[in-house]
Amino acid sequence: MRAPRTTARTLPPRLLSRRSVALLALAAAGSLLVGMQQARAADAPPLSKFEPAVQVAGSKLVLNGAGMRHKSSARYYDVALYTASKVATVEQLTALAGPKLLSFVAQRDITGTELGRLFVKGLNQNSPSELTQRHASDMVRMSDVFSARPKLVPGDTFAIEFNPGKGIVFYLDGKVQGAPVGDAEFFEMMLRIWLGSAPADEALKRALLGG
Repeated sequence: MRAPRTTARTLPPRLLSRRSVALLALAAAGSLLVGMQQARAADAPPLSKFEPAVQVAGSKLVLNGAGMRHKSSARYYDVALYTASKVATVEQLTALAGPKLLSFVAQRDITGTELGRLFVKGLNQNSPSELTQRHASDMVRMSDVFSARPKLVPGDTFAIEFNPGKGIVFYLDGKVQGAPVGDAEFFEMMLRIWLGSAPADEALKRALLGG
């Protein structure tokens, strides 16, 4: 007589027991991971409070979107994008005339040098080499602005403000940091750090665009 084919219904009790234990272990691990993620989200501080509208260069800007910048398990900063009118795409944002503002609140200890390095990395990842070469001096000046600050701690604020015809003004804790830097093209390069094809954080990109 031909031996019966072994299937899930005819597995020996010992094998069935091992399979059951393995499945139960996987299910438990999945539940534990979800639980840890939910607990971590519950324990995380809420998003910083950003004003619904601000005045920049005599113009009223509205809050377009805001989110958190995460890297691995670390939350670096919260950031908000202010524009003259609401936009939902990068194309709409770059086509929008008038001043724009990126407002940040630090969420962990970070040196100014490290922050400047992260911004330069984002610029290089989202802009063609001819643009980064053309704006090399602007990138150096931007890095110098942040490097001048030994360390930012949770609650410290900084901002990147663009005024057409004037350039980019950097703020640390509400104080202007030196002369304006760059032009409209360089500001678009900076926007791509968070909104480019290789953004710092995809979830943050969606949040800044009102997602």
